Amino acid sequence: MQNYPWLCIFVKMYLIILIPPSSSMNFFKSSEPVLRRKQHELDVQDLRGIWRIHWKIGNFTLWNAIYTRIDQVFLLWGVLTATIFLTAQFSPFDWGVQAVFWSFLTVIGTVGMLALSWSWVVAERAVWLVVCWMALMGIGLFLTDYSIFYGWGEVMLNLGPLWLGLTAIGYLITGFGLRSRALAYAGIFHLLSGLVLLSVSDWQFLSTGMVMAGSLLLLGESQWDMRSPIDYNLSEVEKEFNRLQHQVRQTALQRNH
Repeated sequence: MQNYPWLCIFVKMYLIILIPPSSSMNFFKSSEPVLRRKQHELDVQDLRGIWRIHWKIGNFTLWNAIYTRIDQVFLLWGVLTATIFLTAQFSPFDWGVQAVFWSFLTVIGTVGMLALSWSWVVAERAVWLVVCWMALMGIGLFLTDYSIFYGWGEVMLNLGPLWLGLTAIGYLITGFGLRSRALAYAGIFHLLSGLVLLSVSDWQFLSTGMVMAGSLLLLGESQWDMRSPIDYNLSEVEKEFNRLQHQVRQTALQRNH
């Protein structure tokens, strides 16, 4: 471990999140589950642009779910990352053609993320998080395309770990920015997966796609912990609505305990 000081830092971060001291417990909302089934009593900023899906045949429910705009961002990126890395693993097309295709999908994902999340991040005063993710996507896209078109072998042979590392940084920043253990755990999981792929290169793109897309879809289908919502840029009526919704959620959470 002495030869890998950066790894020691991440291990310490993991232990702080997993077994938080009193100061960390005040930072993360340790009273809430890391992941749980979605609650339907949502705040105003979560109700904007929500998808409600209720498919049934007769009295038999096939699928009943709700997806906020943030959930939609996770689902969008989940589909796109699965497509990108499955193509990289199994497609017979030239690397240059694939790089153009990946760049196109990444731009679609970035624009979609910005459009879907904007009203939420403004209300939550988290615009800087979207800027961070856009910067990380831009860095990854530049390094990927440069390595392919200009033959930068060291990067080209480690595109899976590269994207897992960038995604880990994004999750860790978002996890601490929103005080979410679930997102911080996702960052650590991506980081460790990238370190494993540096040593085991077989099925690199398939493994990367499974880690990234699987995590995104899990987060999109679950309710993850975070700090209390911020009422920035909301009317007094909307703030009162959020306060009542919070009371209902806390009552339901205590009842389940």
